Amino acid sequence: MSARLVKWAAEELAGAGVASPRADAEVLLAHALGVDRGELRRLVVLGREVPDDVAAVFSGLVARRAAREPLQHLTGVAAFRHLELAVGPGVFVPRPETEEVAQAAIDEAAKVVGERESAVVVDLCTGSGAIALAVATEVPGTQVHAVELAKDAHAWAERNVDAMSAAAAAAAGIETGGTPERIVRLVKGDARTALYGIDGLADVVVSNPPYVPSDAVPVDPEVAEHDPAVALYGLGPDGLEVPRGITAAAARLLRPGGLYVMEHAEVQAEAARDMVAASRDADGRPTFGEPETRKDLTGRPRMVLARRLGPGRNAGHGR
Repeated sequence: MSARLVKWAAEELAGAGVASPRADAEVLLAHALGVDRGELRRLVVLGREVPDDVAAVFSGLVARRAAREPLQHLTGVAAFRHLELAVGPGVFVPRPETEEVAQAAIDEAAKVVGERESAVVVDLCTGSGAIALAVATEVPGTQVHAVELAKDAHAWAERNVDAMSAAAAAAAGIETGGTPERIVRLVKGDARTALYGIDGLADVVVSNPPYVPSDAVPVDPEVAEHDPAVALYGLGPDGLEVPRGITAAAARLLRPGGLYVMEHAEVQAEAARDMVAASRDADGRPTFGEPETRKDLTGRPRMVLARRLGPGRNAGHGR
C-alpha cells in the first residue's frame, strides 16, 4: 500500500507541475508516518500497509503540495547544510544555492580563527538564521551576530537559535538549568543600521538580502505566493536599493581586511560588483578592494565578495 500511495502522489504532483514529484511524495509520506525517508523506503520494500488515518493526512498534504504550497511549510522544516531549520509562513525558505554563500563566510571565519583563535561574523537579513547558525556550528571560536527586522522572520530565527543553542549545550554536556547561552546573538532591527557597537570589528559580513526587482515576479508559485515580499524585493528599478544599504553597513562593520559576502541574482553580477566598487567613505575614498563574483553549485554567478580597505589602502588591494 505504501508503494501505491507514493506512486499515486508522485503522479498527482507531477501533473501539478511540481519539479521533484517522487521525492516530495516520499518526504510527505515519511512526514505523515513520523519516520525519515530511509525508513519509509524500507517500509515500501517490505510492502507495509499505511493506516487509514495516516493515509488521510497524507492525501491532504499531497493536495496542498499540488496547490504549490512549499514542501517545507508542510513539513515545518528546511534542510540547510548539516542543519534542520524550523520554517513556515512569514520566513524565506533557505535555498541550496545559499549554502555556497555560507561556505564563503565559513571558510573566511575558519581562516581567521586559525590565525587569531576567534572571529567576529555578522549575518545581515538573517531570515531563518540559516547562514548565522551554519557559521556558528561549523566554526568553533566564532562570535556570530545576526540581524532581522521582520517580526515573523525574527520569530523563526529565534526559535532556530534557541533550538541549536540547546543542542550545542547538550552535546557539550553543559547543564544550563534554564535557557542555554545562545550560540548566535540575534538582534531585531534594520540590517542597514544595526550593531553600531561593533563598528570596525567584524571579520566577516555575510548577507542574503532581498534583491529581486519589483517588476520581476518569481515564476514558481512557491516563491511568488508564499515567500514574504519583504524577503524578496530589494527595491529600486534594479532591485539593489536594499543591498546598497547592506553594503554601506558592511563597510561600517568590517575591520580592514575583513570580507564582505553578498548573494544576488545571476543577472545582477556586474551590477553587484559596480555597487560594491562604488562604496565610499566620508572622505570619498573607496571602502572595498576590487569585488569578485563567485558561482553557486550550478555554475551561475550568485555572489559578490570584496575586502574592506584600511586607511591609505589602494582600491585594488584588500589586505
